[in-house]
Amino acid sequence: MFTPIDLSTWPRREHFHYYRNILPCGYSVTVQLDLTRFQAMLRDQGLKFYPSFIWCVSHTILSHPAFRMGVDQEGNPGTHDVLHPNYTIFHPDDHTFSDLWTEHSEDFSQFYQNFQADQAAYGDHHGIKAKPGQPANFYCISCAPWLDFTGYASTVSGGQPNLFPVITCGQMVREGDKVRMAMAINISHAAADGWHTAQFVRDLQALLDTIPLHLEPR
Repeated sequence: MFTPIDLSTWPRREHFHYYRNILPCGYSVTVQLDLTRFQAMLRDQGLKFYPSFIWCVSHTILSHPAFRMGVDQEGNPGTHDVLHPNYTIFHPDDHTFSDLWTEHSEDFSQFYQNFQADQAAYGDHHGIKAKPGQPANFYCISCAPWLDFTGYASTVSGGQPNLFPVITCGQMVREGDKVRMAMAINISHAAADGWHTAQFVRDLQALLDTIPLHLEPR
């Protein structure tokens, strides 16, 4: 569901107009996530990292309206009730990737099983879009597990920066008894300011430190 924003009471109405119409721009922030506790929990539960991490990101997005923004056909801003993850899968045979999406569910077990089913059904499909029917309310998330980086940025030449977040993760690196991973967030300044992104990162890290994920029998 898409809910229009009441511009008469929205504190960021001038900011949205300015960064959407006058100076359309986005920004990129790269942070280092601490995955020490999260990785230990996944290992104990026998869970895969990629679907589990994607679920945590999608779950955190639900609590942050600035990360669920969009516009209607007239260009008026609003928020989606949920964003579904559009993620990349790598093809080792020709070193290309494809986009795949899975419907978000707050039921972790359901999402995990749907993710695995989509991988089985579409994982070998080459080309940009492996699975048809991508919904309008999506966000992008990908992982470059071969590269540890300290900064990342994407550009939209001649177009509008994306109101939805574009999240890119890097290589997991062990340093002593800690495990860290770079995560870059690209988003339109019309949707989110630095404060919104900081709150999102804080909440995601807190979730990774404490969430007890496990699969329910079906």
